[in-house]
Amino acid sequence: MTQPHERLQNTPMKAYKVFHAPTDPCPPIGVKFYSTPPNLYVGFQPYNLEQFAPKEALRKGTLWPVFYDFYDNPYKK
Repeated sequence: MTQPHERLQNTPMKAYKVFHAPTDPCPPIGVKFYSTPPNLYVGFQPYNLEQFAPKEALRKGTLWPVFYDFYDNPYKK
């Protein structure tokens, strides 16, 4: 069975397991998560991309939906 951090490697949300030495006095951290921006997955900006309406684009921080990246906190329970 794959670990949760191994299943996320082909998505914008990545994870890695933090190394914990046997002699480390601190408790292990476990799995850390980080987000990669959507522009890493688009080789170039193609012509005629779909666009948000101006008000929605201001709220989302981008004009193009393909570059919109909603951040969902992976640590929130």
